[in-house]
Amino acid sequence: MKEAVLYHKESNKIRCTACARKCLIGEGQIGFCGVRYVSDGKLYLGVYGKVAAAHVDPIEKKPLVHFYPGSRVFSFSTYGCNWMCAYCQNYDLSQRRRMEGTELSVNEIIEMARSYESEGITYTYNEPSIFIEFAHDVGVLAHKYGLFNTMVTNGYWTDETVEYSKKFLDAVTVDFKGNGEEKFMKRYISASGPEPILETIASLNKLGVHVEVTDLIIPEIGDNLEVAKKLLSKIMDILGPDVPIHFLRFHPDYKLDTLPYTPVEILEKHYRLAKEMGFNFAYVGNVPGHPLENTYCPSCGNLVIGRYGFRITQWNLTQDMRCKYCGHKLPIKGKLSKNAFEDRFEPVFI
Repeated sequence: MKEAVLYHKESNKIRCTACARKCLIGEGQIGFCGVRYVSDGKLYLGVYGKVAAAHVDPIEKKPLVHFYPGSRVFSFSTYGCNWMCAYCQNYDLSQRRRMEGTELSVNEIIEMARSYESEGITYTYNEPSIFIEFAHDVGVLAHKYGLFNTMVTNGYWTDETVEYSKKFLDAVTVDFKGNGEEKFMKRYISASGPEPILETIASLNKLGVHVEVTDLIIPEIGDNLEVAKKLLSKIMDILGPDVPIHFLRFHPDYKLDTLPYTPVEILEKHYRLAKEMGFNFAYVGNVPGHPLENTYCPSCGNLVIGRYGFRITQWNLTQDMRCKYCGHKLPIKGKLSKNAFEDRFEPVFI
């Protein structure tokens, strides 16, 4: 048992403040996420020190393409989630509301990450905000060993979670679904509209956390360009033209396994829309070999980072991230990893 940090008492119940649901939980009850529960008048995180999945990944898989390119990250998750996405590819983790997993201490996780020569830790596969106290303790220790910390998150946070995460968090990928349309979110996610997510990315950006945005384009139910335009306009207002925007291809899964793969031409239309709106760095994801996986210099148009899937295949930037053709400085944090052109990503058996 590990007492949570993000909560307060409200009347005879507990208000959890780890995510935007802000569940009001009574004695002996469990929050929507399935892993935060009340006992003896306190809120506990039932998955503290319990790891459901772990893997060594390329950072481009997150996807983070403007943060320590080519680096290896030790990725892990717990069970549970604050959303109920009908298309979740990790539903066996996220929709399994169970307080179980392989027991690993904070120190053991850092030891494992270092043994696999990882350069950072990523909290991913399920929603990290629901196990934020566990992530915090791992992340603080990770910094002491020179490891960076990143998250793949739905961004459905609170001000308290943002404040708590600033002690260790270096970069995030924030995932919108179906262009962030409120009607879509209510029907297929069981969540309200995108406002909490937009507030989260604004707050994290002000704290200096590196932010990249993904939008999972789901055919037939979440691929409307007019809706996308509204979302992109809000993101532009918050993060400006240099934020990387990734339009991801949907593949049939979980309860939406009858839908088709996203047609590539729909992804390309979203890409063109983003470029027309002034975004300097837009990408098409989950289409290995597509030219829009690459990074192009916004000044001269030349290819500066070539990719195939999650692998870097070409590098045409100087050490200080300037285009080798025209000298334009690209907004990429960190440096190219010494492991960038290796292919040593492997499962971690725990």
